[in-house]
Amino acid sequence: MDMQTESLRPHDPELVDQVRTDVPADAALLDAYSATISGVAEQVSPSVVKIDVQGAPPPPGRRRPRGPEEAHGSGSGFIFTPDGLVLTNSHVVHEAKKIDVSLSDGRRLPAHLLGEDPDTDIAVLQVHDSALVPVSFGNSGNLRVGQIAIAIGNPYGFDCTVTAGVVSALGRSLRTNTGRLIDDVIQTDAALNPGNSGGPLVDARGRVIGVNTAMIMPAQGICFAIAINTASFVMARLVRDGRIRRSYIGLAGQNVPLHRRIVRYHELPVETGVFVVSLEPDGPAARAGIRDGDLVVGFAGKPIAGIDDLHRLLTEEQADVPAEVVVIRNQRQKETLTVRPSFRH
Repeated sequence: MDMQTESLRPHDPELVDQVRTDVPADAALLDAYSATISGVAEQVSPSVVKIDVQGAPPPPGRRRPRGPEEAHGSGSGFIFTPDGLVLTNSHVVHEAKKIDVSLSDGRRLPAHLLGEDPDTDIAVLQVHDSALVPVSFGNSGNLRVGQIAIAIGNPYGFDCTVTAGVVSALGRSLRTNTGRLIDDVIQTDAALNPGNSGGPLVDARGRVIGVNTAMIMPAQGICFAIAINTASFVMARLVRDGRIRRSYIGLAGQNVPLHRRIVRYHELPVETGVFVVSLEPDGPAARAGIRDGDLVVGFAGKPIAGIDDLHRLLTEEQADVPAEVVVIRNQRQKETLTVRPSFRH
């Protein structure tokens, strides 16, 4: 036996006892972790559904089939009321002609779309049957980085697949297919795959804390879920109205940097703004006197550094309420105009 091996042998009886007692303690912790995951899976899985759609747009990168054949897709969702309301992602069911929901016990039910909001990627379905098991909601505002996060869904059609990880980060922003940003998104390393979209992300007590929505394909362990507090607000509006109403001012813009001379001269709180590319004819912005080529740097008393800042302020409550818009015109002239946002018809 060489000296290196001999030096690793624990001669101290106390050290030997510590090693022997640490092993059962670690095993007990792992057993407790495993029991937590298993318990949550048993508790939540009866509420998780597989969603099959016909007539939906094909996945990105795939062409729509020619002829009578219709595009098919699938995703996940979860029951959140005893009378059969199901929460899922908008992109799972958008433009679907037929929607079917499969429960964990094998029942297959037709579903119809109550409403969807592509800007937050949330949709609500309705199914009708008895003995439906709803989930319980947590509070995503109380989440902490590092706490257990468990995802349940149907990736690639494999029913009720469970993956576990942690909350990797909070307060992320995620851009949807419509171009808007969803704020307060949860990042997790609980593995997601195509088909997980719309399924629940739950905490160690089985409470839903997010709606799984996206993953970064080339990466490993970078997945996202819409915070349940955001989803709950949107869901309530969809159940009530069938859609989320947001105000608009009728301009298309792009983010551009501002010249330092302009920032200093006008004492602007931002170094970027929204360059007005085009205006909707007779839209609120055009009626207010905003022109092509203007740089929007303020709205309703708030600085505007980019188009996302403008989107956040154009809420339902802002409709038909006069608001001041600050623009830089001809790269030097500062103008304050009054616009009255309205609803899209």
